Amino acid sequence: MKMKSAGLVCAMIFLCAMGCANKSEVIVYTALDQEFSEPIFQAFEKATGIRVLAKYDTESTKTVGLVNTIIAEGGNPRCDVFWNNEIVNTIRLKDRNLLQPCSPDNAGYYPAEFRDPDGTWYGFAARARVLIVNTNLVSGSAIPNSIFALTEPALKGKVGIAKPLFGTTATQMACLFAVFGPEKVKSWLMDLKANGVAVESGNKMCAVDVAQGNIVAALTDTDDAIGELRNGAPVKIVFPDSQENGVGTLLIPNTLSLVKDCPHPQEGMRLINYLLSPEVEETLASGDSAQIPLNSRSSASAHPLAPLPKFWMKVDFGAAAKQFESAAQWIQETFMAP
Repeated sequence: MKMKSAGLVCAMIFLCAMGCANKSEVIVYTALDQEFSEPIFQAFEKATGIRVLAKYDTESTKTVGLVNTIIAEGGNPRCDVFWNNEIVNTIRLKDRNLLQPCSPDNAGYYPAEFRDPDGTWYGFAARARVLIVNTNLVSGSAIPNSIFALTEPALKGKVGIAKPLFGTTATQMACLFAVFGPEKVKSWLMDLKANGVAVESGNKMCAVDVAQGNIVAALTDTDDAIGELRNGAPVKIVFPDSQENGVGTLLIPNTLSLVKDCPHPQEGMRLINYLLSPEVEETLASGDSAQIPLNSRSSASAHPLAPLPKFWMKVDFGAAAKQFESAAQWIQETFMAP
């Protein structure tokens, strides 16, 4: 009996060990708000049986905090998949050799400009950098349709931007430096400053101040702007410079990357491929974050801001990443100076 009991215990230990060994998981660091990303992770778990361990960060530091964590863990990576919402910081991780190439099956359904040629990042589910305008304060032809119109004398002291050292505003500055060249953008920023631009704490505050009538117009993200529109505020969302002869509205995609030497590369690849699906993009588009689908199989016409512009800004995001630090330094030392 003792031998049989011992054999039974050994068998149970073996089966337990096998079960533990076969238990799949993937660790993802995500900058997208938990309320939007968590249901998608739960659907992935249900579809694949792979457990998702997600690390979220605070609203004020989430992208910078997660990027710095991946850098700090570079010698011993803990993260498998990095889901970022500021592409320039993703490319900065690539430049540090902290990301590894991968080839998800669904990547081919995305435009080339939103895929890294080396396969270290894939863009999807974008936000646009838009103007939000208070229609009680301005209407008709007086509504600005270009970022460069924000310096017009009629808008003196009536325009806002988020502090251009953080978040998507910092990303936009780096992209503008890459597209127009530093000197033109510096001149535009100094004209904004001379025109009394209000530098807000963040994009949400920009949208709220316009909605409340404290300012006429502001640069912000589509998700923050559409939030005020849904709240019934007297606002209009303008896709700046999107006319045929314009430079186009800037799209900032979410990005997915596989961290170099990550502990669960196969599971990470499956998660990335799952997220690069039309179903996930349509889920993100229909939710409160109102992400703009980039997958060619997604229905962009179903987006709450449809019809979307035909003309988007053409950006070399790699070149923008190289401009990021110099742009930030100039903004800190000159534009933000009293």
